[in-house]
Amino acid sequence: MTAKTYFGSCQCGTVSYEVVLDIGSAITCNCSRCRRLGWTITFVPGEAFTLLSGQDDLAEFRFNSKTIRHLFCRHCGIESFAEARGEDGTETVAINLGCLDDFDLRDIEIRSVDGASM
Repeated sequence: MTAKTYFGSCQCGTVSYEVVLDIGSAITCNCSRCRRLGWTITFVPGEAFTLLSGQDDLAEFRFNSKTIRHLFCRHCGIESFAEARGEDGTETVAINLGCLDDFDLRDIEIRSVDGASM
């Protein structure tokens, strides 16, 4: 696959974004948050992500090490992305692939990560 621009949003459409990524694989995680949300995740560098709308409509939740900014729409409650910094300080965005338009999860390899043990 080659990099492509995708559009994503929360359920009500208030929060929307575009992201450039090459989705060859993704992960699911069994940590207390991802397991409950049913996230299928891929990660991109911060410069590949552009928030198009909804900045003022985002609420933030942090847990465990409090290093990841879990951002969700205040209206519909959907967390379509999260933000963090890598150990080297690089901005990274976690994309909830279920929130992308015109993308089918069945088209990629998905592996499981044991986040509950971390």
